[in-house]
Order: sequence, then C-alpha cells, then structure tokens
Amino acid sequence: MVIPWVGFSLAKLLDQVQPMSQAKYVAFESLADSRQMPNINSDVLDWPYVEGLRMDEAMHPLTILASGLYGETLPPQNGAPLRLVVPWKYGFKGLKSIVRIKLVEGQPPTTWNIAGPREYGFYSNVNPNHDHPRWSQKAERRIGEFGMRDTLMFNGYGDEVAQLYSGMDLNKYY
Repeated sequence: MVIPWVGFSLAKLLDQVQPMSQAKYVAFESLADSRQMPNINSDVLDWPYVEGLRMDEAMHPLTILASGLYGETLPPQNGAPLRLVVPWKYGFKGLKSIVRIKLVEGQPPTTWNIAGPREYGFYSNVNPNHDHPRWSQKAERRIGEFGMRDTLMFNGYGDEVAQLYSGMDLNKYY
C-alpha cells in the first residue's frame, strides 16, 4: 500500500542538532503507556519498543519522521505523535509513537532483534534474496490487488539506496 505521508526529513532534524562525530547510529524509543496501550503488558515483546538506524540511513532524504498521512494529522493508531518511515525497509523499521531519539556511538538494540535475533537482523532490508526463517520475501501481495508480484530489492528503492550497503553481504547482515 502506498501511503501519502506528511512529515519531514529526519536529516533536517539531525542537521539542527549537529551530531558529534562519535554518533554512528540513531536510536529511537516508542511510547509505553499501559493506559493507552493495554497489550504492552503481554509477554510477546519488551516495552518500550526500540529501533535504530545507521547514521547514513537516517540522513538519507527518503527517511522521514511522519506527523500525518493523507493530508491529516497522524492519529494514535498510526503512530502519533511521530512515526519513523524508511520506505526501503517498510514493514521492518516503522517505529510508531516516537518519544525519544538518541544519537549513539554503538549499534543500538532493536525490539525484534532482541525478541528473535536469528530471525531479525539489525539492517532489516526488504530483500527477496534472503528469506525470513519462517517465510519468503520473494513475492508480495499489495493491498487492493489479488495476485502476487515479485518483491523488489530494497522495496523498489534500489537506485536510491543500494550504495548504502555497498560491499555488505546482505545475507549475513539481514
């Protein structure tokens, strides 16, 4: 599904804070309020939800902090007040309800990498050549379509982002 997000480039925010040279990653943390989010008390995942990007991924112009969609303010169920949108990682790095952003030197933990380190790598790219242990990424069905279509590398953004992973083994760094 293609969503018309409203927001701003994460790079613009990072430019405003002028990260020190030691900052190699951006760590994100979500809201964890059991009054608004009753299921966070389950044993499925540890809360708050955490996510991270390398600095070059965060600075890419396609990486945005969304504050709305379809021309409207972002509602809570879609991740208000801010939601991370990384289109070439859509389905992996879509942290909702961001309440804290930190610039860090070391690779930050991510919720799914903590919950299933053999299933979810830090990079979490859309990669039809690297199956998840329980399902294939080779084909996808888009909302509103009936048939399956081939999944494109980097969700179709290869021309824009492949250079970020040049020389990396994306089967090892999944």
